[in-house]
This record gives sequence, C-alpha cells and structure tokens, in this order.
Amino acid sequence: MSEPATNPAVTAFPAPTISLPLGLQILRTYSGALICLEIIFGGLVWILVASSNVPVPLLQGWVMFVSVSMFFCSSVYLLLFLLGLADRINTDWNLMDVLYHFTALLFYFSALVLEAAVTAARGVIRSTNSSIPGCVTAPSGNILTFLDNRQYSINVAATV
Repeated sequence: MSEPATNPAVTAFPAPTISLPLGLQILRTYSGALICLEIIFGGLVWILVASSNVPVPLLQGWVMFVSVSMFFCSSVYLLLFLLGLADRINTDWNLMDVLYHFTALLFYFSALVLEAAVTAARGVIRSTNSSIPGCVTAPSGNILTFLDNRQYSINVAATV
C-alpha cells in the first residue's frame, strides 16, 4: 500500500504576519493613538507633579519617574514608526507593541495608585487642645500631608 499523497497547498502555508504601518499611517491605528495619548498625558502628569509641592518625595518621585520615562519612551517608540526605522529592525513588532503597552499600563497604574494615595492623605488641621493652637491629631504610622486647595487640585488632576 502506498501512502496517500499530501496536498502541498494544505501543509505549506506561510505564517500569518501582521505588521504595523510605517510613516504617518501609524497614527491611524489603535497603537498609534495610544502612543500619542501616552505622550500627551505623560507630559501633562510630568508638568502637574513638577508644579506641585512634594509632601511625600518617595511616592511622588516614582510618579515623576514614570511620567518622564514613559514620555521619552513613547516619543522614541513613535519616532521609530514615523521615520520608518522599524522596518530595518528584524523583530516581531506586534509582540513588541503588546509588551510595550502592557509595560506602560503597569507603570501608569502604579503611578496612579501612588498619586491617589498622596492626594487622599490630605490632612485637615484640627485643634483638639485649646491650649495648643493648630495641634494635629493623626494615628501613628499614617502619612498625613498638608495641601492647600490649589495643591490639592493639582494632585487630583495629576491623579486623573
């Protein structure tokens, strides 16, 4: 008995390749729109956090690091596609795109949580003892920040 003949059209098909467009066409894709939004909002958070006073430097330092680094990374990533340099680098750009946006999501979510924590820790000066004006009571171990209304509004805008 002879083996059945295999149909070469069925067994030999190329792997599907989906590539992101180069040049200004990248701006018409979801990925390009997300990168543009990351640049705009990353720069906005950078400006807002830089213009506020920093009551908790460790937390807002991370927020500033995320906004500045993702602003520059997004700009470079977008320039790779706009200038057509992505065509010269042999890699799976679809996987790179997913990994990039996932990393940006994690960074921005961590910055959101920390900035919201700083904003939510807004302290209110309460006088509990009439002999000590402006005495502040707070549970020990908690972070309590003192923000005026302008600084509070800036931190809310940076959080959003």
